Amino acid sequence: MLPSASPEAGQSCDKHYNMKRFKHIIFGSLVALSLTGCKSLYGKYERPQVRTSGIMRDPVAATDTLAVADTASFGNLPWREVFTDAHLQGLIEKALTNNPNLLNAALNVDMAQAQLKAAKLSFLPQFAFTPQGSITRFNDATTKSYTLPVNASWNVSLFGGLTAAKRSAQMALLQSKDYQVSVRTSLIAGVANLYYTLLMLDKQMEIVGNMERLTKETWDIMKVQHENIAGVRSTAVQRAESNYYNVLTQKKDLERSIRESENALSLMLGEPAHAIARGTLDNQQLPASFSTGVGIQLLSNRADVHANEMELASCFYNVEKARSSFYPNITISGTGGFSNGQGMVNPAKLLLSAVASLTQPIFMNGQLTAALRVANDRYQQAFNTWQQSILKAGSEVSNALVQYNTSSEKSVIEARQIEVLKKNVEDTRALMASAGSTYLEVITAESSLLNAQLSKVSDDLAKMQAVVSLYEALGGGSK
Repeated sequence: MLPSASPEAGQSCDKHYNMKRFKHIIFGSLVALSLTGCKSLYGKYERPQVRTSGIMRDPVAATDTLAVADTASFGNLPWREVFTDAHLQGLIEKALTNNPNLLNAALNVDMAQAQLKAAKLSFLPQFAFTPQGSITRFNDATTKSYTLPVNASWNVSLFGGLTAAKRSAQMALLQSKDYQVSVRTSLIAGVANLYYTLLMLDKQMEIVGNMERLTKETWDIMKVQHENIAGVRSTAVQRAESNYYNVLTQKKDLERSIRESENALSLMLGEPAHAIARGTLDNQQLPASFSTGVGIQLLSNRADVHANEMELASCFYNVEKARSSFYPNITISGTGGFSNGQGMVNPAKLLLSAVASLTQPIFMNGQLTAALRVANDRYQQAFNTWQQSILKAGSEVSNALVQYNTSSEKSVIEARQIEVLKKNVEDTRALMASAGSTYLEVITAESSLLNAQLSKVSDDLAKMQAVVSLYEALGGGSK
């Protein structure tokens, strides 16, 4: 008679069998993964051909494009070397610290980093602890049972689905960082433009104040002449008075513009509206010569251009992810833990199990094909957007250069015109005092001088803003 096997011996055999089975499944999956991993179903993103030659137009020549031998770009300068005004530097620093848009851009980077971390962890098995227990009472007998399992699941990415998702998340992170730099660049340029606008308005206020005193003197002279000199009509006094009031209305418009500009600048600083401490327009020092660099530099300097390329790369990996959906998906799951069986009082026994499953899409009602087509179309859209952003960057550089040259030349001409008009006002007022000139000539001369002075200040501002626009267009402000 053969001896019967003990319960302990049966449990030992089951345990040995389960462990051996689990090891075989894991080993077979790893072998398959290593074999398929030797040759990827797709390649890594590589920059496609894009038009970069001749994207910046010469500011003077009618047909020539800008070809600069020195590739050291004006946009590579730190913003403190471009904007040297101490008041402006303080305002820029405040904006970089408190501006809500820039703070949100930093949060976008943080979210992208978290998503990338999640994509990397998707390569690892997932574990879940799911304890269960029950108490049963029958005929004054109580039975307690429990199970303490740990469930594991591992999605084996044999055909690049998880890899594509991870790389897409990496591109999304780079894109969010580029967006942060782009917001930073635009913020610096915006603060500088508003600051210089305030300086321009202050200068115009000074000019209007001088003209206010001049037109008031003319009005007073006309009143005296009307009372003491025969032939001076009351209409002359009325015209002089009207000219004086016209200057006062311009002064009020300037006061409103100054207050609105200060409010707008305060908003960019992330602060309540308040007065802005500032310097003067005449004391500003900005670069007067530029090296714009070659067109290809816009690919690396312009954060928005680079962000569009990262979007293109992300779409590339999304295409690969959609393509991997046509291939089988392998999942390995296992359970390990302790259980007291069916409520027996013997010590708990170890339970091990492992299962490998393979899912092969056969018929999905065209869903996979449609998803792949959508991914390809979005890739093409991203490429078109990237190309357009490069052309737009070149156009912005060209516009800034021509604006700088035009404003600079106009300012020189207007300076000469102002000198002539100042002399004309003095001579006309002297002739009027000796009855050699009419009031109309005096008023016309004063108005011409005022308009010329205001125009020159506006063109001086346009020249300064052209420098800011060029700096922004070349991707400046990242340092």
